Formats: sequence, C-alpha cells, structure tokens
Amino acid sequence: MSQALLEPEAAQATRLELIDCDIHPVLRSTEALRPYLPRRWRDELDTFGFRSRGAFLSSPAYPKATPALSRRDAWPPGGLPPGSDLAFMRQQHLDFYGVDVGILQVLFPSGKDERNLDFGAAVCAALNDWQVAEWTEPEPRLRASITVACDDAEAAVAEIRRCAPRRDFASVFISARTTEPLGRKRYWPVLRAAAEAGLPVGVHAGGANGVPMTSAGWPSFYIEDHQGGASVMQSLLTSLVFEGVFERFPGLRVVLVEGGFGWAPPLLWRMDRHWERMRREVPHVRRPPSEYIREHFWVSTQP
Repeated sequence: MSQALLEPEAAQATRLELIDCDIHPVLRSTEALRPYLPRRWRDELDTFGFRSRGAFLSSPAYPKATPALSRRDAWPPGGLPPGSDLAFMRQQHLDFYGVDVGILQVLFPSGKDERNLDFGAAVCAALNDWQVAEWTEPEPRLRASITVACDDAEAAVAEIRRCAPRRDFASVFISARTTEPLGRKRYWPVLRAAAEAGLPVGVHAGGANGVPMTSAGWPSFYIEDHQGGASVMQSLLTSLVFEGVFERFPGLRVVLVEGGFGWAPPLLWRMDRHWERMRREVPHVRRPPSEYIREHFWVSTQP
C-alpha cells in the first residue's frame, strides 16, 4: 500500500536556535552575596575575605588583558560592574543578538579555588542560589551552572544533587586547574554525579587553583600564565581519556569553554599514535582516544 506525500505549499526558512554557553554574571559587590551565606560564613567573609590559592591575583584585577575582563561598551550606564546588570544584559546581548538560551558561568569569586574548602563550598552554594534568584528566575532565557569545588568531592556531590533537579541549572561548572589531573580517581565522585544528573561538565579557561600553567612552575610574567590556557585544556582532556573516565561513566559530557580548539587535531592524532604503541599500559582504554573525544567533548570559544 502506497501513500502520496503532500508537497509543501511554499518553502519555509529554518531558524537555528542560538545558545550562548559562555555568559559571566558578576556580583554588584560582595554585599550581594551575603544574603545567601549562613551567618558563620558571612563572618568569615567579613573577617578574612576571599582567599584564592592562585597567583597573579593581586591588584589590578585578574585577568589583566582589559579592565574587568570586559569590552569598553560592556559597562552599564549606571556605573555597575560589567555583567552585573540584568536589564543591560538583555538590551545589549540577549535581545540584540536574539539569544534563545544563555548559560551562566560565575568566574570571580567562584568558591572553586578557596584555600578554606568549607568556606569555598559555602560560597559555591551561595553563588548557585544567587544565580537562580537574581538571574534565571527573572529571565527565563538564562540557565545557571552548578558551581562546585572538585577538591572537596563530598561537598561537590552534595551540591550537584541539591541543584540538579531544578530546571534553572544546565551544567556543572568546575575549575580547569585542579590540584591533580582531572581524570584521577579523587574526582570520580564529582564526574559520576554530573553524569547521573544528565548534566555536562563545563570547564572554563583560566582559574586560580594554585596550580601553575607550566609543568616547571610559575612563570615570570602574567602574559606567560595567560598564554597557557590552551595547554591546560589539553592536559585535562588527556587525563580524562587515559584514566578511563569515559569507560567508567559513558554518559559523561565535557564542554571546554574559551580554551581554543586549533590544538585539537594534532593532539588527537598524537594520542591515537601513542595508544597504538603503548596500549598495554592502559587496557581500560578500549578504543582509540580520538573516538572518546569525538563522543564526549564539545568546545566553545568567544565570538
């Protein structure tokens, strides 16, 4: 039995959905975070402030390429810091470019790189609640990222499980510069929790976790530190693959944000060639590394 297909009456344009996965909301001031912190950690903030483990963080602000890491026209008319005014973000970005969905990633402060891990976990939770109250609830086009500190895996897993059921959150946001390579077993509980929640793990270039960009220690100049962002992405990708993370958690997805991608083709070639010669050392890596990377990684960059 055959059935004739109806011809369309007229050609119709197809509109692609535009998703910006690299939007950085900013606190108007430290005071904006206080309502979301328990009293103990408000006192900690008042007495000691934020204490990141990173270098190159003294005045002027980090990063140092431009004031507040922002274009000159990103400063709101009212004088607030760039990224802190939702109405101005709507006007200048969401409406202007027709953004359908915007993914938030809080860079500074983030809680991910605090010396006091308990305080860091409290800051992460406060930032997650702040994203919902100040950004995703008043603007339905925005989605938050669950900010967690990987070096406190227990707290990170608890925070993922607390936030993941809410539609406000679209990813899990971790530091690119973890204390050990990201594929190590100490981080598996965090990666497992993200996979179980069905959320991708977002890793943004930079970070301030006290780990230098180079294998030989801290460079002399900020420009060297800034230049190493792409190499950090390559290192964490290599670690995740060769530690067998994707065999262990086949549903895990990783998004490398603003760390470039020109380095990817030669890296995949090199990893495959090394795996062919030395695969006995990593029997848990059952397929060529490039196959895992194509299936589990996405990359993004600034326009």
